[in-house]
Amino acid sequence: MARLEQEIVTAPNPAEAGDVRLLVPQEDVADPELSIVIPALNEELTVGEFVDWCKQGLEQAGIAGEILIVDSSGDRTAEIALARGARVLKTPKRGLGRAYIDALPFVRGRYIVMGDADCTYDFRLLTPFVERFHDGYEFVMGSRWRGTIEPGSMPVLHRYLGTPVTTWILNRVFGSRFSDIHCGMRGITRDALERMDLHSESWEYASEMTLKSVQMELRTTEVPVRFLKDREGRLSHHRRSGWLSPWQAAWINLRAMFVYGSGFFVFKPGLVLMILGGLLTVPLSFGNIQLGSVGLSLNWQFLGVALLASGAQAFFLGCIAQVLFDYTGRQRRRWLRIFPYTRTVLIAFALLVAGIALAVPLVATYIGNGLALEQADALPNHLAVTGGALAILGVQLFVFTLLLHGAVVATTQRRPAAPGGR
Repeated sequence: MARLEQEIVTAPNPAEAGDVRLLVPQEDVADPELSIVIPALNEELTVGEFVDWCKQGLEQAGIAGEILIVDSSGDRTAEIALARGARVLKTPKRGLGRAYIDALPFVRGRYIVMGDADCTYDFRLLTPFVERFHDGYEFVMGSRWRGTIEPGSMPVLHRYLGTPVTTWILNRVFGSRFSDIHCGMRGITRDALERMDLHSESWEYASEMTLKSVQMELRTTEVPVRFLKDREGRLSHHRRSGWLSPWQAAWINLRAMFVYGSGFFVFKPGLVLMILGGLLTVPLSFGNIQLGSVGLSLNWQFLGVALLASGAQAFFLGCIAQVLFDYTGRQRRRWLRIFPYTRTVLIAFALLVAGIALAVPLVATYIGNGLALEQADALPNHLAVTGGALAILGVQLFVFTLLLHGAVVATTQRRPAAPGGR
C-alpha cells in the first residue's frame, strides 16, 4: 500500500501547484545521494522491469538512490512503479522537457541521472555515471556510439543522418567534443541543473541542456551506454505520434541550437561583413579605384555601406546574445571592458558628428549648383557616402551601448552565481 506524501514544494508555477502531487512508496530511501528522474507516458509494459533495473544499478554502484517517475499516463504506469518501490510524481501531460522542470523541486539527490522508462537504456549500468560524479564531473553524457547499439534499436535515419549531423553542427558551433548529443541517458548534478534554468518543454530540452552545459563551462565527460531495441508489443513515442514526429523533433532540436547559439550565428558573420564593408567603403572615400580590369565606383561604395551597416548590427546583436547566455560572467566583463558606457557614447557621438561633417561638402555643392548634384564620381559624393556610413555606425553604437549595459544589469540580477566564482 502506497501513501501520499504532503507536498512541501509544488510546481515551479504556483498557479499549477494543484496539478502536481507526489506519491511515495512505503519502503522509501531516506537520504538518497543519487536521483534517477524518468518521465513516463503509458509505459506499463516496461516500467516495472525498468525500476528493477534501476535498483540493480544502484546496488552495483554502491550508492543510495531514489527512483522518481514523472508520470502523465492514462494506464497503470504509476501504480506499477509505486508498487516496485519508485516515487511517482503525477503531472499533467505537458511535454518531455517540462517533466524535468516539474520534477526538480522534488529531487533529493545530489546527483541526477535521466533517461526513459522503456528499457531501451540499460540502467543496470549506473556505475560509470557514479564514478564520474565522484571524480568531480558536473555533466556526464551517455554515448551510444562509444557504447553498444543493439541491431534494430535505432532507425536508420536517426543513426546515420539525424544524430551524427546535429552532433557535428553543435560541435562546430560551440567547439565541443560530444559524440552523441541526443543520448537520452545522461547525468548532471542537482546544483548545475538548478543553475541551468531549463525552459524547453518538449524534445528540445536535450539540446538546451547540452548547449548550456558548454556555455556554463561545466566539467563534462562522456560514458558508454548500452542502447536496446523496444520490447515486443511496444511502440516508441515517435511511432505513436506518426511519421512526422521524428522530423518535428529534429526541427525543434535544431531550433534550440540556433536560439541558444545565436551569438555564434550572428557574431562571427557580422564581424566578417563589417570587415568586407569597411574594405569597400573607406578606400573609395576619395574617388573611384581601378584594380586591373575591375573598376570600383560609387555603386561599390554603396554596397560597402550596406555590408558595413548590416554587419555592425549583427556583430552588436551577437555581443548582446553572448551576454544573455553568459553563465560564467566572462563575456559580461569582456564587453563591458571593450565598450565602457561613457567612452563608447562619446565615440558614438564623434562618429555621428564626423559623418555629418563629411556630408557638408556635398550639401554645399548641391546648393551651389542650384539644387543639382555633380557627376557621380565627384569627391564630395564619395565623402558623403562614407559620412553616411559613419553616422549609421554612430547611431548603432549608441543604441548597442544602451542595450548592452541594460542586458548586463538584467542578467546579473536574475542569474545565480556559479560555485567558487566560476
